[in-house]
Amino acid sequence: MSDRYAVIGNPIGHSKSPLIHTAFAKATNQDLEYTAIEAQLDGFAAVVHAFRANGGKGLNVTVPFKLQAFELATDQLERAQLAGAANALKFEGDRVVADNFDGVALVRDLQRNLSVALKGRRVLLLGAGGAARGVLLPLLAERPAELAIANRTVEKAQELARTVGAGNHIVGCGYGDIAGTFDIVVNATSASLKGELPPIVPAVFATDALAYEMVYGKGLTPFLRLAQNAGVKRLADGVGMLVEQAAEAFVWWRGVRPQTRTLIDKLTVPLT
Repeated sequence: MSDRYAVIGNPIGHSKSPLIHTAFAKATNQDLEYTAIEAQLDGFAAVVHAFRANGGKGLNVTVPFKLQAFELATDQLERAQLAGAANALKFEGDRVVADNFDGVALVRDLQRNLSVALKGRRVLLLGAGGAARGVLLPLLAERPAELAIANRTVEKAQELARTVGAGNHIVGCGYGDIAGTFDIVVNATSASLKGELPPIVPAVFATDALAYEMVYGKGLTPFLRLAQNAGVKRLADGVGMLVEQAAEAFVWWRGVRPQTRTLIDKLTVPLT
């Protein structure tokens, strides 16, 4: 019988994870089955326990269950602990092990796939929820000149900045308090899923900025359109981050690293 894996979320019908992991398995000769599971908002733990009891080996976790996945785990690895959230679970005997690959995947996509350096650059992170928490420390590890977190609730952005501590060139603020221009602007909010725009002004983008939308497969989202209208030439959505975090989970589960470039190219939609 093939080893069983899945992605769990709500909603989940749009997920490309089954396609990605099935392709990874074929390319690396791994015998596994990968499906998508939609859990009720109040039923996450029950679904995870049932999947595990039926022989499941691991889960990818997406919105809105990353905090619940962290809390459910018996063992939280360092990246999950630092993020306070998990996007992958592995079942080992009585242990439920949690990790978070969002940040390492974003950094890999920026630096390897998009050839964008982070060291010495000014980075603006929009949002202070689970998506932002998951990428914050890996971004800081690349030593940007400054990392600003902007959020509707100012206190939430400031609290997230404080968790990292002084000396890391990080600041939390409200959208109306964003100061200066930024080389890399990352939209980590869920606004684009609803066709909405974070309340930022075009002036946040530096002349040669990269506008990065974590949402993938939506084409020219309101955030990317704002950047384009502001004269930003470099636009990217989260498809590279999606494939790279899937590859990190695949290595963790199976011990073999799949190639990502072909799948990223296949899943990329025109940003028009």
